Amino acid sequence: MPDHTFHPDLRLARFVPRSVVGPRTLPLTRWITRVSAPRRPAGGEIVRVNADVHVRVFRPRSVEGPAPALLWIHGGGYVVGTAAMADRWCRDLTSRLNVITAAVEYRLAPEYPFPIPLEDCYAGLQWLAALPGVDSGRIAIGGESAGGGLAAALALLAKERGEIRPVLQVLSYPMLDDRTTARTDIDPRSLRLWSAENNRFAWRAYLGPASGDISSLAAPARYEDLGGVAPAWIGAGTNDLFHDENLAYAQRLKDAGVPCELHVVPGAYHGFDATEPKAAVSREYREAQIAALGRAVRSAG
Repeated sequence: MPDHTFHPDLRLARFVPRSVVGPRTLPLTRWITRVSAPRRPAGGEIVRVNADVHVRVFRPRSVEGPAPALLWIHGGGYVVGTAAMADRWCRDLTSRLNVITAAVEYRLAPEYPFPIPLEDCYAGLQWLAALPGVDSGRIAIGGESAGGGLAAALALLAKERGEIRPVLQVLSYPMLDDRTTARTDIDPRSLRLWSAENNRFAWRAYLGPASGDISSLAAPARYEDLGGVAPAWIGAGTNDLFHDENLAYAQRLKDAGVPCELHVVPGAYHGFDATEPKAAVSREYREAQIAALGRAVRSAG
């Protein structure tokens, strides 16, 4: 992992905590996330997919013919977070790209370990593909952090099941490889918002009983044959714990013949674009994702 100072645009970096969640703080973190999130999505609606899963849906004001769509998956290390965290992002994507956007509320570990969160996301993808007004041939999937890990796994699961073929997977500093928990060579002083301790706790929670026999759909970096999976856009900061595993996954996709655009931000920490959304480097990062999504849904039309 490169040793970089923080990007000059990220002026809050020295004040941002290195660690955010652990076994002792999990209940409090969940409570804060829950009470701070809007119950109803402004400009959108909540739709029940099944008894366990719902989505927060945003629709373009006007669109001719079947519209492209995006399934977005929130982050939080598989243990915290809510789909409401993505409301503003989803509204922006819907408005700018004329896509129907759905943020999926999947169940969280450790109460619901792998494969439950992934199957919840797949249920959301199936629902979106069957939604009247959606062009099922122009569906993208994406997420940040653990949501990026779930999006990568969802792309692999979609490849295996052959029912839906996403046109793009947008993986923003995705959590892909449980083996990063064994690394001891990463300088903790360069990390923000997600530490090695956070990572070990979250992977133990997500893998649950499967921790002795880890499925490659739980940790996509373990997946052997990436050929035929959806094209990808992967973003990572050099001061992110996931930097190395993200670059390795991007290279493996390319080696397998999968188109993959890699966007590396020097001096960016984990979640920098959500923590400092007005910073120029954060805006550029978000614009790169929007541009990739726009190209993917247009070229598939």
